[in-house]
Amino acid sequence: MPGADAAATLLAQLEAFLPDALGCAGVQVRDLRRFSGGASRETWSFEAVDDRTRRRLVLRRDTPGQPRPDGMVREAQAIAAAAAAGVPEPRLIAHAGDGDALGAPFILMEHVDGETIARRILRDERFAAVRPRLAAECGRILARIHGIPLSDVPSLDDPGDPVAASVAALDDAGWASPVLELGLRWLADHRPAPSGRAVVHGDFRHGNLIVDETGIRAVLDWEIVHVGDPYEDLGWLCVKAWRFGAGKPVGGFGDYADLFAAYEAESGRPVDPDAVFWWQVAGTVRWGIGCMRQAQRHTSGAVRSVELAAIGRRVAEQEHDVLLLIGDRL
Repeated sequence: MPGADAAATLLAQLEAFLPDALGCAGVQVRDLRRFSGGASRETWSFEAVDDRTRRRLVLRRDTPGQPRPDGMVREAQAIAAAAAAGVPEPRLIAHAGDGDALGAPFILMEHVDGETIARRILRDERFAAVRPRLAAECGRILARIHGIPLSDVPSLDDPGDPVAASVAALDDAGWASPVLELGLRWLADHRPAPSGRAVVHGDFRHGNLIVDETGIRAVLDWEIVHVGDPYEDLGWLCVKAWRFGAGKPVGGFGDYADLFAAYEAESGRPVDPDAVFWWQVAGTVRWGIGCMRQAQRHTSGAVRSVELAAIGRRVAEQEHDVLLLIGDRL
């Protein structure tokens, strides 16, 4: 968590910046606090108060001294394009690819009420009525994301072959995993035909969805948005890790049939379940490698964190899930 001096500096920067951004004078910042989690970017919430209004806002900012200006501009472009396509998004107020105003590249958005914590969405009684509808809602939203014209997000990267990328990431991690290597070999041997090129969110799952009793209120964290195969998002949503112990295959709350039917109805394109399955395996392998890399940030001494260390134990969970997925298909 940041020190008092860092928070005080940001508060002063915000109070200098907000009058122009909001079009009002004498803005005061109240209840400035940083959310826990998020190692690569900071997320702050606060109230902006003037003599007429009180607004709840959220700031996403690169860590000062570690700017990634292209990434922040790309994320802002994606949020604006998604909102125009009918994807529920917070209203984007301002963004910048430099640190002149707020010490680092940033995105400033309106606050959206709702819940992001998976165990509450999956288990609390307040969400009981909406849970059966969430898989279909995810299908419709993903179809809208994949329908965004690529020209609307001109700064998108294409990361290329996902298998080659995972092979390189596993080699770089230096962590022996015969199971993940087996998974990578299976992926190479069973590669489906590409389903097209589209805007891909890249991390569409619990934690990046704001949900209330009416449904999905906002899609968050476009940090790794890119050009890719649209089935990547469908498969990633179905990775077992994002079910958080619940039984349903889609995010713990729904069935494949509901997800696919809603996607097909919204997009007008049929879904190939086998191709989505391939991407589900790819996502499970990817997250297993991601768990390794998170743990190594702690063990290397770069970031001392019990949370990062604990993520390391989840490598074994992903290995188990890979075996369950491909065991009948070897």
